[in-house]
Amino acid sequence: MSHPAHDPHGPVTRPGETADQALEYSAAHDHVAENAHGDEHGHGGVGKYLLVFLALCGLTTMSFLTYSPAWPWRDQPQVGWAFMMAVSCTKALLVVLFFMHVLWEANWKYVLTIPAAMMAIFLAIMLIPDIGMRNRMVSQERALHMARASDVKLLEKAAEAAADAAH
Repeated sequence: MSHPAHDPHGPVTRPGETADQALEYSAAHDHVAENAHGDEHGHGGVGKYLLVFLALCGLTTMSFLTYSPAWPWRDQPQVGWAFMMAVSCTKALLVVLFFMHVLWEANWKYVLTIPAAMMAIFLAIMLIPDIGMRNRMVSQERALHMARASDVKLLEKAAEAAADAAH
Protein backbone atom coordinates (compact mmCIF):
# COMPACT_ATOMS: atom_id res chain seq x y z
CA MET A 1 0.00 0.00 0.00
CA SER A 2 1.39 3.41 -0.91
CA HIS A 3 2.10 6.14 1.57
CA PRO A 4 -0.82 8.61 1.74
CA ALA A 5 1.46 11.59 1.17
CA HIS A 6 2.70 10.02 -2.09
CA ASP A 7 -0.74 9.01 -3.35
CA PRO A 8 -1.46 10.94 -6.59
CA HIS A 9 -5.08 11.45 -5.48
CA GLY A 10 -4.16 12.86 -2.07
CA PRO A 11 -4.49 11.36 1.40
CA VAL A 12 -7.42 9.16 2.32
CA THR A 13 -9.61 10.98 4.79
CA ARG A 14 -12.36 9.83 7.09
CA PRO A 15 -15.69 11.63 7.26
CA GLY A 16 -15.29 14.99 8.97
CA GLU A 17 -11.48 14.95 8.65
CA THR A 18 -9.42 17.39 6.61
CA ALA A 19 -6.53 16.39 4.38
CA ASP A 20 -4.05 18.00 6.78
CA GLN A 21 -5.43 15.97 9.68
CA ALA A 22 -5.12 12.77 7.65
CA LEU A 23 -1.48 13.57 6.82
CA GLU A 24 -0.69 14.30 10.47
CA TYR A 25 -2.29 11.01 11.53
CA SER A 26 -0.39 8.99 8.90
CA ALA A 27 2.93 10.69 9.78
CA ALA A 28 2.40 9.91 13.46
CA HIS A 29 1.68 6.24 12.72
CA ASP A 30 4.25 5.63 9.96
CA HIS A 31 7.02 4.59 12.36
CA VAL A 32 4.77 1.84 13.79
CA ALA A 33 4.06 0.44 10.32
CA GLU A 34 7.74 0.64 9.31
CA ASN A 35 8.86 -1.19 12.46
CA ALA A 36 6.29 -3.94 11.92
CA HIS A 37 7.32 -4.31 8.29
CA GLY A 38 11.02 -4.33 9.18
CA ASP A 39 10.56 -6.99 11.86
CA GLU A 40 8.81 -9.49 9.65
CA HIS A 41 11.02 -8.95 6.60
CA GLY A 42 14.46 -8.54 8.17
CA HIS A 43 17.41 -9.57 6.03
CA GLY A 44 19.57 -10.82 8.87
CA GLY A 45 22.03 -7.94 9.17
CA VAL A 46 25.68 -7.67 8.26
CA GLY A 47 26.61 -11.02 9.82
CA LYS A 48 24.64 -12.98 7.26
CA TYR A 49 26.29 -11.09 4.41
CA LEU A 50 29.74 -11.73 5.87
CA LEU A 51 28.96 -15.46 6.09
CA VAL A 52 27.87 -15.47 2.45
CA PHE A 53 31.04 -13.57 1.51
CA LEU A 54 33.19 -16.13 3.36
CA ALA A 55 31.30 -18.95 1.64
CA LEU A 56 31.99 -17.32 -1.74
CA CYS A 57 35.69 -17.01 -0.86
CA GLY A 58 35.79 -20.67 0.19
CA LEU A 59 34.06 -21.80 -3.00
CA THR A 60 36.45 -19.72 -5.11
CA THR A 61 39.38 -21.36 -3.31
CA MET A 62 37.89 -24.79 -3.98
CA SER A 63 37.61 -24.11 -7.73
CA PHE A 64 41.17 -22.70 -7.74
CA LEU A 65 42.44 -25.91 -6.14
CA THR A 66 41.26 -27.96 -9.13
CA TYR A 67 44.40 -26.71 -10.89
CA SER A 68 46.75 -27.46 -8.03
CA PRO A 69 48.79 -30.63 -7.43
CA ALA A 70 46.55 -31.37 -4.42
CA TRP A 71 43.59 -32.14 -6.73
CA PRO A 72 43.19 -35.94 -6.69
CA TRP A 73 41.62 -36.23 -10.16
CA ARG A 74 44.31 -34.48 -12.19
CA ASP A 75 44.21 -37.17 -14.87
CA GLN A 76 40.43 -36.75 -15.31
CA PRO A 77 39.72 -33.17 -16.46
CA GLN A 78 35.99 -33.87 -16.83
CA VAL A 79 35.72 -34.33 -13.06
CA GLY A 80 37.36 -30.94 -12.54
CA TRP A 81 35.06 -29.30 -15.07
CA ALA A 82 31.96 -30.80 -13.46
CA PHE A 83 33.18 -29.75 -10.02
CA MET A 84 33.90 -26.21 -11.17
CA MET A 85 30.46 -25.95 -12.80
CA ALA A 86 28.83 -27.09 -9.56
CA VAL A 87 30.87 -24.56 -7.57
CA SER A 88 30.03 -21.80 -10.07
CA CYS A 89 26.32 -22.57 -9.90
CA THR A 90 26.46 -22.56 -6.10
CA LYS A 91 28.23 -19.20 -6.09
CA ALA A 92 25.70 -17.74 -8.53
CA LEU A 93 22.85 -19.03 -6.37
CA LEU A 94 24.31 -17.41 -3.25
CA VAL A 95 24.78 -14.08 -5.03
CA VAL A 96 21.27 -14.10 -6.46
CA LEU A 97 19.61 -15.17 -3.21
CA PHE A 98 21.43 -12.89 -0.79
CA PHE A 99 23.03 -9.95 -2.59
CA MET A 100 20.17 -9.51 -5.05
CA HIS A 101 17.65 -10.08 -2.20
CA VAL A 102 15.66 -12.71 -4.12
CA LEU A 103 15.44 -14.84 -0.97
CA TRP A 104 13.17 -12.25 0.61
CA GLU A 105 11.02 -11.55 -2.43
CA ALA A 106 7.41 -12.65 -2.72
CA ASN A 107 6.40 -15.84 -4.51
CA TRP A 108 6.23 -14.07 -7.87
CA LYS A 109 9.95 -14.83 -8.20
CA TYR A 110 8.97 -18.37 -9.23
CA VAL A 111 6.81 -17.03 -12.04
CA LEU A 112 9.89 -15.33 -13.45
CA THR A 113 12.63 -17.87 -12.78
CA ILE A 114 11.03 -21.25 -13.51
CA PRO A 115 9.96 -20.46 -17.11
CA ALA A 116 13.33 -18.79 -17.79
CA ALA A 117 15.19 -21.84 -16.44
CA MET A 118 13.02 -24.18 -18.50
CA MET A 119 13.72 -22.15 -21.64
CA ALA A 120 17.46 -22.17 -20.93
CA ILE A 121 17.47 -25.95 -20.49
CA PHE A 122 15.33 -26.40 -23.62
CA LEU A 123 17.67 -24.17 -25.64
CA ALA A 124 20.75 -26.05 -24.44
CA ILE A 125 19.17 -29.40 -25.33
CA MET A 126 18.20 -28.10 -28.77
CA LEU A 127 21.79 -26.97 -29.44
CA ILE A 128 23.38 -30.32 -28.54
CA PRO A 129 22.82 -31.84 -32.02
CA ASP A 130 24.30 -28.76 -33.70
CA ILE A 131 27.42 -29.00 -31.59
CA GLY A 132 27.73 -32.78 -31.94
CA MET A 133 27.32 -32.80 -35.71
CA ARG A 134 29.16 -29.58 -36.58
CA ASN A 135 31.80 -31.49 -38.56
CA ARG A 136 29.44 -33.55 -40.74
CA MET A 137 29.02 -31.09 -43.57
CA VAL A 138 32.03 -28.84 -44.00
CA SER A 139 33.86 -27.52 -47.01
CA GLN A 140 36.97 -29.34 -48.19
CA GLU A 141 39.14 -26.34 -47.33
CA ARG A 142 37.89 -26.30 -43.75
CA ALA A 143 38.26 -30.07 -43.44
CA LEU A 144 41.96 -29.77 -44.36
CA HIS A 145 42.58 -27.49 -41.34
CA MET A 146 40.45 -29.33 -38.77
CA ALA A 147 42.09 -31.16 -35.88
CA ARG A 148 41.97 -34.93 -36.02
CA ALA A 149 42.09 -37.48 -33.22
CA SER A 150 45.66 -38.40 -34.22
CA ASP A 151 46.67 -34.73 -33.84
CA VAL A 152 45.23 -34.63 -30.33
CA LYS A 153 47.13 -37.80 -29.38
CA LEU A 154 50.36 -36.32 -30.70
CA LEU A 155 49.81 -33.15 -28.68
CA GLU A 156 49.09 -35.18 -25.52
CA LYS A 157 52.31 -37.19 -25.99
CA ALA A 158 54.30 -34.00 -26.52
CA ALA A 159 52.81 -32.50 -23.34
CA GLU A 160 53.67 -35.63 -21.35
CA ALA A 161 57.23 -35.60 -22.70
CA ALA A 162 57.58 -31.92 -21.76
CA ALA A 163 56.26 -32.63 -18.26
CA ASP A 164 58.67 -35.54 -17.82
CA ALA A 165 61.56 -33.38 -19.00
CA ALA A 166 60.61 -30.66 -16.52
CA HIS A 167 60.81 -33.09 -13.59
